[in-house]
Amino acid sequence: MLVLAVDTATPAVTAGLVELEQGADPATPAQTRIVASRVRVDPRAHAEVLTPQILECLTEAGRSRTDIAALVVGVGPGPFTGLRVGMATAAAFGDALGIPVYGVCSLDAIAADAAIDLGQRPEAAVLPPTSELLVVTDARRREVYWARYREGARVAGPEVCKPADLDANQATAIAGSASHVDFFDLPVLPAETPSPVGLVRVAAAEVLARTVPEPLVPLYLRRPDAVENAYRALDRTGA
Repeated sequence: MLVLAVDTATPAVTAGLVELEQGADPATPAQTRIVASRVRVDPRAHAEVLTPQILECLTEAGRSRTDIAALVVGVGPGPFTGLRVGMATAAAFGDALGIPVYGVCSLDAIAADAAIDLGQRPEAAVLPPTSELLVVTDARRREVYWARYREGARVAGPEVCKPADLDANQATAIAGSASHVDFFDLPVLPAETPSPVGLVRVAAAEVLARTVPEPLVPLYLRRPDAVENAYRALDRTGA
């Protein structure tokens, strides 16, 4: 089936069409294949470029909107303004086309992408079962959003904190924002932002089972910057 995937939880505006197929048997992972994708790194252009990117993907693939069977969207964590663009666009497309919209943690999608890369490395065969992957993205205010993963499952997070306050001792590798992975003395996997394939892989079981998706709930983890600044202004004036 053809799945549309979008994410605006990071500075990258991501849209893509992914073919998703059930594995040969229940023990075989679902198969994903990228059909078309667009990624533009611009934290100020989410609203302007996301819908055109979706339409460009459809044109490149020679497909129509009615060919889309489901939609997957990253729900963060991410900054308020950018995150709501992707979620609102996904909800609008889903409503207009009458298709289900599945929300997934954007950090989970990065972890899924990193797992693909790690699985292709020779050292993957000798990693202990307790190995953990740390995923970090830019939370602004000199902070990071983070989560940890073991054997493909999230075991901690998502949370937000300063890099110095994040205990990464249990992690054996890291992925995510190129500007923040270097804060940690860990091997870096080349998965910086959620890809369309990573997003679909996270939701694959639900999409293939055609389960009714849960309501879309954004993972902001803290108040928007505008609200925070307003509180600070009130504190300074004593109001």
